[in-house]
Amino acid sequence: MTTPALLPLSGRRIPPLNLGPPSFPHHRATLRLSEKFILLLILSAFITLCFGAFFFLPDSSKHKRFDLGLEDVLIPHVDAGKGAKNPGVFLIHGPDEHRHREEEERLRNKIRADHEKALEEAKEKLKKSREEIRAEIQTEKNKVVLEMKMKEKKPLPPVPIPNLIGTNGGDPEDNELREKREKIKEMMKHAWDNYRMYGWGHNELRPIARKGHSTNIFGSSQMGATIVDALDTLYIMGLHDEFRDGQKWIENNLDFSVNSEVSVFEVNIRFIGGLLAAYYLSGEEVFKVKAVQLAEKLLPAFNTPTGIPWAMVNLKSGVGRNWGWASAGSSILAEFGTLHMEFVHLSYLTGDPVYYKKVMHIRKLLQKMDRPNGLYPNYLNPRTGRWGQYHTSVGGLGDSFYEYLLKAWLMSDKTDHEARKMYDDAIEAIEKHLIKKSRGGLTFIGEWKNGHLEKKMGHLACFAGGMFVLGADGSRMDKAGHYLELGAEIARTCHESYDRTALKLGPESFKFDGAVEAVAVRQAEKYYILRPEAIEKYCRVSGGFSGVKDVYSSTPTHDDVQQSFFLAETLKYLYLLFSSDDLLPLDHWVFNTEAHPLPVLHLANTTFSRNPAVR
Repeated sequence: MTTPALLPLSGRRIPPLNLGPPSFPHHRATLRLSEKFILLLILSAFITLCFGAFFFLPDSSKHKRFDLGLEDVLIPHVDAGKGAKNPGVFLIHGPDEHRHREEEERLRNKIRADHEKALEEAKEKLKKSREEIRAEIQTEKNKVVLEMKMKEKKPLPPVPIPNLIGTNGGDPEDNELREKREKIKEMMKHAWDNYRMYGWGHNELRPIARKGHSTNIFGSSQMGATIVDALDTLYIMGLHDEFRDGQKWIENNLDFSVNSEVSVFEVNIRFIGGLLAAYYLSGEEVFKVKAVQLAEKLLPAFNTPTGIPWAMVNLKSGVGRNWGWASAGSSILAEFGTLHMEFVHLSYLTGDPVYYKKVMHIRKLLQKMDRPNGLYPNYLNPRTGRWGQYHTSVGGLGDSFYEYLLKAWLMSDKTDHEARKMYDDAIEAIEKHLIKKSRGGLTFIGEWKNGHLEKKMGHLACFAGGMFVLGADGSRMDKAGHYLELGAEIARTCHESYDRTALKLGPESFKFDGAVEAVAVRQAEKYYILRPEAIEKYCRVSGGFSGVKDVYSSTPTHDDVQQSFFLAETLKYLYLLFSSDDLLPLDHWVFNTEAHPLPVLHLANTTFSRNPAVR
């Protein structure tokens, strides 16, 4: 399944709050009285503002409580018989207004006490010299750094790897297939070697300019996205020298303690997914450790009033935000809905249920919400818990949310019936409201916008053909045959979108208006960025592989970007197509949306059942 990432517009970055020491003049040993007074006023005003805001906030008892049912978000079998509640969460149930007011009065008194204590501490601080203040600040910094280092060095609990089947081999018996398979391995070598030579350590490669490349989804740091994304493909193809080069770079250079704002979704599917897959395939502990370190950095993104994570988070400060263009600052369905697979495996490997709880909390919230026509809109406001613009698509903004509902069921050894029900409900609504047949007989998936169906299908929605086929087994009312046929019809439509271009590469999206069918109309929709499935004729350049700007032009212009997912997805999928079925068999492995294979977690497996995260 290809990356469901839209290409975000660059948003204005909010500079992090500077909590470091004030800029003292070098020739003064102490603060002047006026400076002390000003600082005291500022601090006092800030605390008073926070204190006063508490009283001016609207009385929440007059509004509907946003009860997310956190007590239901525990991992299965955790104190199930004791009715344990999620600790540290204050929820008010029922009409007990008197108890509510007593609690508010207690909080007011606490804030008053904290207010007075803070003022006294501020007065004491301002009596000290510059050197004393700096020494205290440095001591606190050293303490924090030491705590972080101790946490990083803390060994993870020993968790036996599940019984992994089919992690190498897969040689086809047919000589022609074997030749094609070797050709795809050569393409991988070409892409990797050029990245190794011209973009090593950078997130991606500009194969024509022959230099490193990055986008704002990776932040401002060189995090080696292509290295992490390519690891499992290298391993599966038997390119072990290249795999070891990547492992060495990760051991020595991959650092997540950087002042960099990244996409939670993209970093999860590419980095955490890639590291977890590399760990399961190779057994090298470094990949598991790095995956957990990064996951810790993403957790602050969930600190919102609803628990729906921000789209972006600063890895150093933990400050999160959403894309400015996303329906008044909403979170995006395909982003916060595409975390489940990776986070479940994080809880399995660490024994810490926090990751599982985060994604199950999202699921519980979505189950409680009303859905127009049974459809999930693409936007959800993380502050209010309300839908944003009523726009539903199975392409970009929505796609991998549906994919992960199905795959949560598959990855659980088909025991996660809640995920399967949500998937079945969703696709029934999609088929009823979004799937139509064109005048020329092509089945397509449109987009619901502002109360009507837009007859446009995105390239990313083409994954749905495979999704319907994958989900046919286990479907309701013995409709397996129906979904197999529906998946084939959607695949045919997507094939037509490829076949009707000059380069035989599919455009980003295509219309079904009148006589125009499966063809892109706007110039901005005619590009191709190396998503599956690619051919080498027009995308290969001397320095690697590049997307093209117009698939309808017989003399294409390259965009000069070798996307990291080209090595993670496109080449891996092609390689597996020409391999025998015993290589990563689908009843033992589930691919995340970046094509990183994660093993099915069989609940009956004794090694899994011993993990405290699922007891």
